[in-house]
Amino acid sequence: MKNILFLLCFIITLSSIAQTEFEDKTAIKSVMKLQEKAWSQNDLEGFMKGYWKSDSLKFYGSSGLTYGWEKTLANYKKGYPTKDHSGTLTFKINDISKIENNSYWVMGEYYLSRKVGDANGIFLIIFRKINGEWKIVADMSCG
Repeated sequence: MKNILFLLCFIITLSSIAQTEFEDKTAIKSVMKLQEKAWSQNDLEGFMKGYWKSDSLKFYGSSGLTYGWEKTLANYKKGYPTKDHSGTLTFKINDISKIENNSYWVMGEYYLSRKVGDANGIFLIIFRKINGEWKIVADMSCG
C-alpha cells in the first residue's frame, strides 16, 4: 500500500510539473505573438513590451552588446524608422527549454517581409518571469 501511495504521489508531482511547463511555454509564445503583431504595425514600443524594462536588459547583435531597454528601443527606431523598414515579422520557434524556475530560453528564426528587402535571421532569447509577467531579459539576434 505504501508503494502504491508513493507511486501515486510521484505521478501527480510529475503531472503538475509538466502542466506548469506547458503553461509557461504557452504564455511565452503568447508574448511573442503580441510582439509579431506590434512589430508588423511598426509599433516598436508595443513590440518592446515583451522586454524587461530595465537598464540590465541585454541585447547582442551585429552592432555588439547593448545594455538597457531605452537604448534597445532607440536602436530599433533608428534601424526600422518606417513601416517599409519594419515590414511584417514572423517568428519560427525551434526550441523552448527551461533553464531554471521562472527562466526559459527560446531558440528560433525570424522573418521580415518588407518593401525595402526581406531580412531573416536567428535568435536566442531568455525569458524570465518578473512580477508575474514573462519578459525577455537577454536577446541575441543575428541575420
